[in-house]
Amino acid sequence: MNSKEILSINLKYYRKKYNLSQEEFAEKVGSNLTYINDLENKKRKPTIDMLDKIAKGINNNIDKNLNVTASDLIKYDKSHITNYKRIDEKNHSN
Repeated sequence: MNSKEILSINLKYYRKKYNLSQEEFAEKVGSNLTYINDLENKKRKPTIDMLDKIAKGINNNIDKNLNVTASDLIKYDKSHITNYKRIDEKNHSN
């Protein structure tokens, strides 16, 4: 698993944990919807500065009890894997 995949998992985890849309999450971490979407979909590599900004945004604007660091965002944690699906995705199990 590469760092873009791990970052995607972790961003989705924090966003889902606090029931935030990508747009709400982006606003709280000081970014924009397109950038967060690209990170979650593994289309872009963030800079270290952006990882720091996202971590600070999580700590300051989402949960002041967390102490997320930039390195935490690219550290694999199996418990962060979510069964995240878009609300417009259809279930093809039939």
